[in-house]
Amino acid sequence: MKKSMWKKMVGVSMAVVLSAGLMAGCGSDEGDGGSGGADGGSGGGKGVTLTFGSHQSGLPTSGIVQDLAKEFEAETGIKVDFQISPDAQWRDLIKVKLDSGEAPDIICVDTPIGLASSIHMDQYSVELTDQEWVSRMDESAKDAVSVDGKVYGTTFPGAKMYFYLYNKDIFEELGLKVPTNYAEFKDVCQKILDSGKTPVYEATTNGWHQVLPLFETGGLWLADDPDVYDKLNANETKLEDIPHLLTILEQLDECAKAGYFGTDYLSNTWENAKQAMASGEYGMTIAELGFRGEIENDYPDFKASEKLGAFVMPWGDNQAIGVNPASNAYFINKESKHIEEAKQFFEFLTKPENLQKRLDGQPELSALCWSEIDTKYSEEDQKFLDSLEKANVVQVFVNYIDSQWMDVGKDLESMYTGAMTPQDVVDTIVQRRNEQAQLQRDPAWQE
Repeated sequence: MKKSMWKKMVGVSMAVVLSAGLMAGCGSDEGDGGSGGADGGSGGGKGVTLTFGSHQSGLPTSGIVQDLAKEFEAETGIKVDFQISPDAQWRDLIKVKLDSGEAPDIICVDTPIGLASSIHMDQYSVELTDQEWVSRMDESAKDAVSVDGKVYGTTFPGAKMYFYLYNKDIFEELGLKVPTNYAEFKDVCQKILDSGKTPVYEATTNGWHQVLPLFETGGLWLADDPDVYDKLNANETKLEDIPHLLTILEQLDECAKAGYFGTDYLSNTWENAKQAMASGEYGMTIAELGFRGEIENDYPDFKASEKLGAFVMPWGDNQAIGVNPASNAYFINKESKHIEEAKQFFEFLTKPENLQKRLDGQPELSALCWSEIDTKYSEEDQKFLDSLEKANVVQVFVNYIDSQWMDVGKDLESMYTGAMTPQDVVDTIVQRRNEQAQLQRDPAWQE
C-alpha cells in the first residue's frame, strides 16, 4: 500500500559503543586511497574510512545501517566507521566538535534544521540540493533537512506517531474499553492495577520517553488557536499561557503517585520495553505502531501485531494523533576530507533496493519518507490511521522545545521524586526557552 497520505502532511539490540574515536575528529585514510579536499576533492574512494557520528537512538537497533555500510564497503572499498554516543550527551558533544572543526565526516542529528533552536546544520554541512535522490524524498521530509530551499541532509523514516499500545488480552479479560479521555484512562489503569498487573510500562532512564505526553499532544494547543505555533515563535503568545502543559504534568504526577507506572519506572530502560510488553505483565506503553514488529522480532511467540492494539494518548483529553514529519537525518561535514566519498555513501543508501532493505531490516519502522517504497502497514492499520484526527507535534514547529527535550525529561524525574511540583516544571521549561531565545539573539525576544 503506497503511503500517499504522508505526502499530504505538513510537516518514530545493538551494543552501544562509546567510541573514543569520535574525539579524533574527521575520517582518516587507510592504505593508499586518495582523499578529497574540503571543497569535495577527487578522492579515489578505495582505502578511505568515513567516520559516522551518531547518538544512540540515531541508528536502528537492528544494525541495518551498519549492514548496508558493509555492502557499500564491499562495492566501493570505502569503509564506514560508526561512532555512537549516548543520547543525553550527543547534542552538546557534536556542537563542540563542529565548532572546533573536529566533527566526523557524516553526522546524524535530529531535524528539522530550519528552527532557530536547531544545531544549524546548514552552517556546517555540504549542500546536497543537486543530488539525484533529493527529488525522490517526500516533501515533508525534504523540508526538515532544508533551509531557504536548499537541502543539506538525507533522512529515511516516515512520519512518526506515538500511541498507547495496549494488551488486548488484558483489556478483554477485565472487560475494559479503549479510553478516549483522561478520566477513562485513569479508570482503566486502576482496574489493571487491581488485577495485579502494571498498567503502564514507563521508562525514564533514557531521558526522552517520559516527555512524549507533553508535546505529542499539540492538537490540544491548535484546537484553542490554529496559529498558536507561529505566535509562540514570534513571542506573541507565552508558553506559560498554554494551559495544557500544567494540566498534563499534573495528570502524569497523579498517575505516577497512584502506582500506574509500577514501582520500577524510575530505573526502567526503554531497551527493556519489548520484554516487558511480551511478558504480558504490563497493560500499555507509549510507542509507535512499528514497535509491535520490533517486539515480534525479538519475542516471536508473542504475536505483538495481533495482541497489541493502539489508541491516541488521552492526556488532557487529547484525541488528535501527533504527527512528526521530521526524524534523525544524516549530513556531510563541509570540513571533511572525504566529501565525494560521503556523497557516494548517501547515493548508495538512497537507491530503491537499499531503501527497501532499510525498511525490511528495521522491524520497528512501518514506512519510509520515500513514496516509491510501499509501507508495511496492514490494511487494518491503514484504515485506523486514516480515521484519526491529526495534528503537528509541538517540538517540530515551536522553537526552543526540542532543544531542551532531555532536560525536560530530568525535570519530570524530579517531579516524580517530589523535588519539583508540576508548576515548577512549567516554570523551568519557560525559563530555559527564554534563555535559549536570548542566547540565539532571537529578534522576537529582543526589546
